[in-house]
Amino acid sequence: MYFVFVLADKAWAGSNLIYKWQKSLGNYIAVGGQDNSVKIFDRHGHKSTELNLPGRCVGMDWDKDGDILAVIAAKSSSIYLWDASVNKTSQIDSSMRDQMSFVLWSKTGPVLAVGTVKGNLLIYNQQTSRKIPVLGKHTKKITCGCWSTQNLLALGSEDSTLSISNHEGDTIRQTTLRGEPAEIYFSVMKTDERSAQGESTVSVSVDKKILMLFNVNDPENRIELTFQRRYGNIVSYRWYGDGYILIGFSHGYFVVISTHIREIGEELYQAHNHKDSLNSVAISVALNKAASCGDNSIKIHELSELKEISNIFRLEDETKGLDQLSWTDDGQLLAVSTQKGTLHVFLTKLPLLCDSFGTRLAYLTSLLEVTVSNQVEGETPVTIELEVEPTFIAVGPYHLAVGMNNRAWFYALVDQEPGVCGKLIPTNRPSCHISVFYSVR
Repeated sequence: MYFVFVLADKAWAGSNLIYKWQKSLGNYIAVGGQDNSVKIFDRHGHKSTELNLPGRCVGMDWDKDGDILAVIAAKSSSIYLWDASVNKTSQIDSSMRDQMSFVLWSKTGPVLAVGTVKGNLLIYNQQTSRKIPVLGKHTKKITCGCWSTQNLLALGSEDSTLSISNHEGDTIRQTTLRGEPAEIYFSVMKTDERSAQGESTVSVSVDKKILMLFNVNDPENRIELTFQRRYGNIVSYRWYGDGYILIGFSHGYFVVISTHIREIGEELYQAHNHKDSLNSVAISVALNKAASCGDNSIKIHELSELKEISNIFRLEDETKGLDQLSWTDDGQLLAVSTQKGTLHVFLTKLPLLCDSFGTRLAYLTSLLEVTVSNQVEGETPVTIELEVEPTFIAVGPYHLAVGMNNRAWFYALVDQEPGVCGKLIPTNRPSCHISVFYSVR
């Protein structure tokens, strides 16, 4: 794991950041602090644009393809949409008088769910511009929720209830909880035979002490799991694999359970991952890895063998502690926010790009960096900073070439006098830039 960049802003100081990686592509990260804006950065830490809001950002989400970012703000009943493909912001009037509190795109289509501080719900279809207001979905602020792959919407509210609705907002199920809900997910419980009913299980953290499993098709037989007091409160949890749940607890514990009915309630793995506190857990399906952050360190586990910690990274300067973890969908980048309002981004997966010419070797050492070495000739390796994140590289007697799509950049490496075999010279500037166009029959 390598450090890539850190994002900091005076306006963010001392605040807990809200941030979201662009889905699918992971080319952008949107960040909101206590100032009235959302700043959007590319995956190299360069600011692309800024959305000015009437109040601080209280929620955001990317649509399933990563094309549209939806943002809601305090002191506003509008929804702000940023189109990544054309860098354009639009504003949607919710037609509701109360402020927005929750926003989430569907997993399957261009449908947006927006909850309000008074418990009302708006279903907005981006493709048709159709709005479906649902008044009184809950009696208090809607705080959390999740869409299923079957397009059901689960919502949790400060009124200590859980509702399950269809894509038009009609209530299918509703149940009372023993406390306020947090972190709702749809998933499939582990069974001897794979269910044909899809994501029929809703999990929800209740009062930070109970993990409740609610079967949409069997609402009377819900399961409530409690844990040892020494673990502290449930901070965060994630489903993974064939019906397993990884749970992080406030006192630094990291626990894995199975949802198979014969194993339910049993801890398959438990570790005291952080000495004083744990703040967040994250899972990368692409890497088959789990991460937890607490105190001022991040620990990376192999999901296939949880006892194996592949990386530990300490942020010594973050004396106030860490906050939230989030991976890009491809697992390449891991972001962690801190209690003092900064965002650190790490490279956890690097594409294997390399080429050779004779005894010279060129290989990718960071997203925007290639190292060229010649160990046989005893030359000192040189590092070349790139203009773009390449998808292919090539090295020759005098140049390094990198490229993406139909464009290539060439960097001079050695003295190019005829008949002279020069040593490696880092230029960090392309000696030429060529656009190459391909026609395919």
